[in-house]
Formats: sequence, structure tokens, C-alpha cells
Amino acid sequence: MPDYLPLHLPGAAITRTASAAITGGKLVYVSGSGTVAMTAGASSIPVGVASTDAASGDPVVIFGRGTVHRLTASGTVTAGDTVEAAAAGAVATHTIGTNDARVVGVALTTATTGNPVEIMEV
Repeated sequence: MPDYLPLHLPGAAITRTASAAITGGKLVYVSGSGTVAMTAGASSIPVGVASTDAASGDPVVIFGRGTVHRLTASGTVTAGDTVEAAAAGAVATHTIGTNDARVVGVALTTATTGNPVEIMEV
């Protein structure tokens, strides 16, 4: 069995690219593969808080909600999707409103079947 370490541990800061202007100290959500933007309402699932102001296209450090893992996608998983457990220890896209207790995290990147996808636990 191979060893495994998460990409980031709880409380650790991670860096993503701002897809729009961001104000430090504000909640951010996944706006695309590897990008974040300030939340726009309850439908934006926050993944953390921006540490500083950032212009669109700039790197921004965020203080995340949970551990970040690199897992295998079962089907297409799009950045910003909530995900649930799938066969063989993989993750699949979860449909909000259908047994939401199954949600294990939010996809930070986009991936297709059998490829790695970065997931932040919630």
C-alpha cells in the first residue's frame, strides 16, 4: 500500500489565482479550476478567507476550511462542485439537495474520470 499525505493540512494557507478583484478578509469560493473569487451569496460555497487584496489574475493566499486532498475523479468533476464518495475510494459530483450529508468537500480543480482532482474537506 503506498503512503499518502494530504496536499494541505487544516489551518494551513493555500495559494490560488484570483479570477476577479478580491478584498482581504473576505470569504472566497472556487470560481474555476485553480481560481477563487469573493462569494456572491448563499449559493457560493466558501472554501476560505482571502489573506490580502488581490487583482484579477494575481495569486492570493487563502486560509482554508479543511484539509486539501488529491483524489481520483469518478466521472467529470468541475471546480466548485461539491463531491461525495464514489466506488474504489474516488469522488464524484454531488447534487445539492439530495442527501447533503454525503458531501465530503468542494473541488478546487477540474478533472475527468480516473484523473486527480484537488478536494478541500468541508
